[in-house]
Amino acid sequence: MIQLDEWKNYQGLGKKPANFDTFWETQLKKMEETGLDYELVPFDLASSVADAYHLYFTGVGGAKVHCQLLLPKNKKGKHKGLIQFHGYHTNSGDWQDKIGWVAEGFVVLAMDARGQGGLSEDNSQTAGTVTKGLIIRGVEEGPENLYYVRVFLDTAKATKILMSLEEVDEENIYAQGASQGGGLTIACAALVPEIKKVIATYPFLSDYRKAYQMGAQTSAFEEIPYWFQFRDPLHEQEEEFFNTLEYIDIQHLAPRIQADVYWLMGLQDTIVPPETQLATYNKILSQKSLYTLPEYGHEYLPKISDQLRHVFLD
Repeated sequence: MIQLDEWKNYQGLGKKPANFDTFWETQLKKMEETGLDYELVPFDLASSVADAYHLYFTGVGGAKVHCQLLLPKNKKGKHKGLIQFHGYHTNSGDWQDKIGWVAEGFVVLAMDARGQGGLSEDNSQTAGTVTKGLIIRGVEEGPENLYYVRVFLDTAKATKILMSLEEVDEENIYAQGASQGGGLTIACAALVPEIKKVIATYPFLSDYRKAYQMGAQTSAFEEIPYWFQFRDPLHEQEEEFFNTLEYIDIQHLAPRIQADVYWLMGLQDTIVPPETQLATYNKILSQKSLYTLPEYGHEYLPKISDQLRHVFLD
C-alpha cells in the first residue's frame, strides 16, 4: 500500500510533448466540423419517471457512436445534465441504472466507447497490431491515429450534444465514470471545461511509463509489455512508442480542467495503481478532493457513493 504523503507531490513519469496543447486544439476543431447532429430512436423502458432513447451521432472519422439518453417524463423547465462513461471493454450498462438520477431531475447521457461492448462502432484502420488492447491501437502510425484520440473526442461531442438539448441547462453539466470511465471523465472535463463537477473513480489511462516500470503484465496496462514482447522485443522503438502515448495520457490534459473534481481510489489497487492515478490528480488545478479506501482495490467501493451523492444535487 502506498503512503499518500510520499506521493502527494508526484508528477508522473510522463513527458508532455511540446505541441500537446496545439495538437488537441486541432483535434477539437476537427470534432467541431462534424457538427452536433444526432438521431434518436425510442427505447421501450418500463418507467414512470423516465423516457428513454438510443442516441446516435457521427464521430471524427465517420464512426457511428451510440449513447443511452434518458429524460424525465416531467420535462418542464431546464434540467441538469449528467454524462456517464463505462469501464474498459464493457458498455454503458442497463438503462434502469440511470433512473435514480433521472428521478432527481437529471437528463442522463451514457456513451458506449467505440468498438467495445456496446453499440458504438470502431471504423479506424491501422497497419500495426490490433490485438490485446486499445491503448496501443494506432500507436505505430503516430498520435493522430491513436484509438483514444477519437474516443476522447467522442466524449467531448457527446457532452456538447447533451448541452444542446432543449431540456438541459448547459451551465449545469456533470460527469462520472470508473476505471476507463474515470479516465474518460477526466479527459472529457479537460476538453469541455464548461463541465461543472465530476466524480472519477480510480481513473485509467494515466502515466503509461510508470505503469510499465511497475510491471504491467497483471494490470490494466498489460498491452504495453505485450506490444514490446511481440512488436519490439529489442526495445529499439521504446522512446518513440511512449512519446506517442503521451498524447493520450490524461495527466497532460488535467491542467485544462475547470470542474470541481471528486476522485475516488482504493489504495490496494493493482489494476490501475494509485501512483499512476496521482500523476493526473496532482496536476489538476481546479477545486479537487481525494477520497481513499485503504483496504480496497479495483472493485466496488462501499459507502462512498452515499457520502458523495450530494455533490451532484447541491
